[in-house]
Amino acid sequence: MENRALLVGVTGITGSNLADQLIAKGWTTFGLARNPPKNSKNLHPVAADLLDLENLKIALKEVSPTHVYITTWMRQDFEAENIRVNSLMIRNLLEALAPYQSVQHVALVTGLKHYLGPFEAYAKEGFLPETPLRESQPRLDLENFYYAQEDEVYAAAARDGFTWSIHRPHTIIGKAVGNLMNLGTTLAVFASICKATGKPFQWPGSAAQWNGLSDVTDVSVLAAHLIWASTTEAAHNEAFNVINGDFFRWKWLWNKLAESFGIEAIGFDGTIHPLEEQMSEDAAIWKKIASENGLQESDLNQLASPWHTDLDLGRPIEVMTDMSKSRKLGFTLYQSTEDSFYDLFEKLRADRLIP
Repeated sequence: MENRALLVGVTGITGSNLADQLIAKGWTTFGLARNPPKNSKNLHPVAADLLDLENLKIALKEVSPTHVYITTWMRQDFEAENIRVNSLMIRNLLEALAPYQSVQHVALVTGLKHYLGPFEAYAKEGFLPETPLRESQPRLDLENFYYAQEDEVYAAAARDGFTWSIHRPHTIIGKAVGNLMNLGTTLAVFASICKATGKPFQWPGSAAQWNGLSDVTDVSVLAAHLIWASTTEAAHNEAFNVINGDFFRWKWLWNKLAESFGIEAIGFDGTIHPLEEQMSEDAAIWKKIASENGLQESDLNQLASPWHTDLDLGRPIEVMTDMSKSRKLGFTLYQSTEDSFYDLFEKLRADRLIP
């Protein structure tokens, strides 16, 4: 039977990279977004609003996907609203697809806030999990829109008979523009500003993150993991952590990143220096850098998400993620984290997004 993928959130950091892998494997691939790309070779655009059920029903009428990959979410001001909006998107999507009975598998991308808590109580004392993080750890006794999203998938699977997989990456490293959670590009832009202005490449985060062990998720690894779990019977109806497979300390990697830009790194000095504060006056500077270097994007907000980078780098604990479950079931892909950053920087330069 033909594999027909519906990729929800195709313009995002995960969705765009997953689309490339699916198309390369010969899958018929549909990309859903409010404004999907219309000039992407072999990607069938689906323009739809996930909050509008009737609009979804019309947009999805001829799609009949076998596999659905949900890689999008909408940030709200409060967790209660995050829960309402993000669960509604999934409920509407799966309800719109239900009459066709074509769906065999649904894969949902969430993340480590499953273990660390929602934005409103992120990595706070009293809710700090034991590391390495394992899929067997119970849900926190907190409202969390990731839990609400999972529950929508479970309910629809029980109703419609498809299998599912939940994917929990750590910080995703990959190329995207306009993404809300983009640490790799944020640091590339910050380093570029530091190089152009002589501003210090100052570590923004906590002592625990500076000194402790950490890991990240290359977007290519996440995309491969999504395809693997959705097509491997032993991986069906399971939740998985997804990381590169190596560990590092920021006090080592921060210096490496600085070296790659030809600038000097300043490490943890006893005080947290949030990147959101360090970059608060940089919008005009970035416009000037973009103009002088012929860059494709002059709006700093389209490239950098310092608020989310601060969440990651300011945590009061080291964060390591266990991948044993995937390894035991046969997923063995590995990626060097140092190379993840260098590869990203090369792509950003090649696409004229940083100097």
